[in-house]
Parts: sequence; structure tokens; C-alpha cells
Amino acid sequence: MAKNNVDTKGYNSKEEKVGFHKGSLATLTKEREEMMRILTIVEQLMQMHIKELKDLGVDLVAQAKKLKGNTPIEDVLK
Repeated sequence: MAKNNVDTKGYNSKEEKVGFHKGSLATLTKEREEMMRILTIVEQLMQMHIKELKDLGVDLVAQAKKLKGNTPIEDVLK
């Protein structure tokens, strides 16, 4: 059996361990769904700001090309 970092010593039976892991997966699945929801909102907000900047004549793509390489977006926006 493979070793893992999850402590299941407090559980006496296989059924308890299975329940623990299933419960953990259910919780993590909900956490992942919430994170994806938040990420979607952030992405929508960023797209709105990009559009507004474009409408104001700011070309972020041209600015990024001037900086070259793997420039973080934070540096492009300065």
C-alpha cells in the first residue's frame, strides 16, 4: 500500500477511512467549484477593464510588445 500524508490513524475501520476520504473529496470539490466561480468573475472584470482601456485608446498589446519577453501583466500596466 502506498504511503500518503493523510493521517487516518484515528479511524479504526476501513469504512471510517473510506468515509473520511469521500467526505474530504466532497469538500474539496465544492472548494474547487467556488474557486472556479471566483476566477470567472475576476476574468470578466479584467475583460471589462481591458475593453474600457481599449476604448480610451490604450493599447496594452503594443505596450507588452515594447517590454518584450515574459513580462508580468503588472509591469505592462505601470
